[in-house]
Amino acid sequence: MSFGDEFQRLSKYLRESLKGKGLDWGNKPSLYKKYSGAKETAELPGAECEGGKPLYQTIQQRRSVRNYQDTAVDGKTLSQVLWAAQGITLATEYHQFRAAPSAGALYPIETYCVINNVEGYKPGLYHYQVPYHTLLLIKEGSFGSDLARAALGQKMLRDSAFNLVWAAVIERSKWKYDQRAYRYIYLDAGHIAQNAALAAAACGLGSCQVGAFFDEEVNRVIDVDGEAEFAIYMSSFGIPKV
Repeated sequence: MSFGDEFQRLSKYLRESLKGKGLDWGNKPSLYKKYSGAKETAELPGAECEGGKPLYQTIQQRRSVRNYQDTAVDGKTLSQVLWAAQGITLATEYHQFRAAPSAGALYPIETYCVINNVEGYKPGLYHYQVPYHTLLLIKEGSFGSDLARAALGQKMLRDSAFNLVWAAVIERSKWKYDQRAYRYIYLDAGHIAQNAALAAAACGLGSCQVGAFFDEEVNRVIDVDGEAEFAIYMSSFGIPKV
């Protein structure tokens, strides 16, 4: 039996395997990643939550776009895409709900932004700070070519205005779902990427979702260890060439 077949078999839910299981609430992982040390925060314009292009028209117009103009994207557009991907849509006394669904509301997916050409933002690697709708500059520099090389030479990651890389903090999901968590993190990432793609289309951007890459190379670009947190999906964004 192949590895993929074995994974599917071993991560199935069986009624007898769930009996008597409970949750260790005292050791529930944090929903948000925190960085120690001084980091530069880049503010984002407030996201528009009303109006915009009609949903069905946006779905009709969404395409995978791999050729982009060498033109900067404005910060407002970047903000809209990030908010649609994982922004807070409702805050209550006990919980912050996000734009994309997540199994168990555990939100194991972290969003990293590799900026190549966005007005008012330095090229570099940023982490999206969900509770504050801001970007944290992790390291300054041009990393689009590194991402393209890691993604089997897919040049749109080099030529894009910005790229989003999604990584999973697996313990957030395993705390509740054990080995089935691996199924859920990919579903979560798919929901997030689709929201981002639709937001891009609504803003006049093209996007292309990327699942083929050398994992450890992408992990190095976004500065994660590849075990407790690891890259699982990414997308490029830019103004389409006509």
